[in-house]
Amino acid sequence: MSLSGKKLFITGGSRGIGLAIALRAARDGASVAIAAKTVESNPKLPGTIFTAAEEIRNAGGVALPIQCDLRDETQIAMAVEKAAEAFGGIDILINNASAINLTKTLETPAKRFDLMFDVNVRGTFLTSQAVLPHLIASAQAGRNPHILNLSPPLSMKPHWFKNHVAYTMAKYGMSMCVLGMSAEFKRDGIAVNALWPRTAIDTAALAMIPGVDTHACRKPEILSDSAYIILNRPSTECTGNFFIDDELLASEGITDLDKYAVVPGTTDFLLDFFLD
Repeated sequence: MSLSGKKLFITGGSRGIGLAIALRAARDGASVAIAAKTVESNPKLPGTIFTAAEEIRNAGGVALPIQCDLRDETQIAMAVEKAAEAFGGIDILINNASAINLTKTLETPAKRFDLMFDVNVRGTFLTSQAVLPHLIASAQAGRNPHILNLSPPLSMKPHWFKNHVAYTMAKYGMSMCVLGMSAEFKRDGIAVNALWPRTAIDTAALAMIPGVDTHACRKPEILSDSAYIILNRPSTECTGNFFIDDELLASEGITDLDKYAVVPGTTDFLLDFFLD
């Protein structure tokens, strides 16, 4: 497997899972555009598009940092065209950017509701829309194009809604993009899949949520290794799937996951949302 020569566009990749996926591709010499808002370091959320670009280059890849607010369709269009022009096309889109607010209905301000829908749902849809012409060209050139959304399997069980209706709807909106677009673009040879973790992942954003014990989490690398497997599968065959990281790794014979634990030897992990 290899992503050598591939051209990736990753949203929200200045840190965490998006950056881990970028670095895994960079080790093969891939070209990676990091489209995110952060250009100045924040003590609570370290990492900018520029520090991410430096890490990508140090890992062996080609990096293009692009400041982009996914709430602005003009910025999305400009970012995609900038990446396509710099790289000579786009083969892979990672819809990683996401906003989270774990509040019940009466405690969810309109501003937070709008942020989650603007970034998670609208941002995913519009970024996919902007990248798709390039992915169609990639398919025609035989370059195995993929869209991968970091979103959960769809479930209509009430307990996944009752404590955070707005957040659940916003994340499921990303997954509904997978459901619909995988069918819509299957004839074009474009894979559209989702990937979600079994356990909570130790990221700077997660650490800001009160009461979360990051020592009971896994590292972002479990998702970057999982994404790497998906992105190397034939786009004409592997589409419309809602992958779970540990199940996907097991399908490749990888069952010892201790290296992904924040604390090696951990057996009692903090489970992520949306998985029964």
